This record gives sequence, C-alpha cells and structure tokens, in this order.
Amino acid sequence: MADTTDTMVHDTNRQYAEVMAKCRDIFQKKLQDYGASWRIMRPETITDQIFIKAKRIRNLQLVGESLVGEGIEPEFMGIVNYGIIGLIQLECGFVDSADITAEEALAAYDKHAAEIKQLLFAKNHDYDEAWRQMRVSSFVDIILTKIDRNKEIEDNGGHTIASEGVGSNYMDMVNYAAFALIKLSE
Repeated sequence: MADTTDTMVHDTNRQYAEVMAKCRDIFQKKLQDYGASWRIMRPETITDQIFIKAKRIRNLQLVGESLVGEGIEPEFMGIVNYGIIGLIQLECGFVDSADITAEEALAAYDKHAAEIKQLLFAKNHDYDEAWRQMRVSSFVDIILTKIDRNKEIEDNGGHTIASEGVGSNYMDMVNYAAFALIKLSE
C-alpha cells in the first residue's frame, strides 16, 4: 500500500509542477504583453475576474459549447494566475499604475506559488488525495463557493470571525484549479 501512495504522491508532484509551469509561462508571456498592469486592481476586482472565469467554465460545462472557441483549460489557468495575483495584491496593496518590473512580478509569483504548493501537499497528505475521486464540475462549484465567501469578506471590510480570510480562499482556488487542470490532462 505504501508503494501506491508514494507513486500517487510522486505523480501529484510531477503533474502539479507541470500544470503550474504552464500557468507561469502564460503569466510571464502576459507580463511581456501588458506589464504588471494588474497592480492597479483591488482585491475585489481580482475576485470578480476569477468569478468571470469560473462562471464561464460552469456555463461551458452545462451548455457544452463555446462560441469564442476557447475551452475550459485556459479559464482554469486564468484562475490559477489571478489567484496568485490576488495574493500579491493582498501583500503589496494596489496602486494607480504598474510599479514593478516583470522580474519583480515573477519573483512575487514564484514566492506565492511556492507557498500554495506547500499548502496543497499538506492538505493532500491529510485528505489522502481525495481530489482524485472528485469531478471537475465539483472543483468549479467549490471555486464559485470560495469566490462567494471572498465577496462576503470583502464586503465586510476584510473582517472575519471564524474563517481564514481572502488569502486562504485565493490559495484554495488556485489548488482546485490546478487539480482540475491535472484531471483534464489525464
């Protein structure tokens, strides 16, 4: 039994690294196109951007057709990247114009991606890879729930009584989107 678990963990390590590398590549290419223009966004705007992507995925799952010719994979990648952007914005605050270089943005991205990976592997250990038995549609519903929670927290000025807060929800959204991307690639 230990061999099976070790193999699954090893596969998760490899698969997660591959998915996150693809997301980082897109992030880097968009930095070349637009710079760090996202530095202007308030966390609420980032939450709404993630909402748009998750809502589109859910609609594509329900309707089964895309009129703009893009599938759900790029949207999940967008959730990963906007989730990390959200964490950067929570840490640094928003500004009136882009104020960091592409290199600084990538360093911040990598820092938060590493923290998210640590969280994933801690939870993955405790939950025994339960996500592998879940449906991609469930990941979308959970992401939409996390978005709704963030909206409530943001509308309450960021104050919480019992929850972990906006940043924790961003981290979970990134990981659920990564799980979805892994499942879609299998």
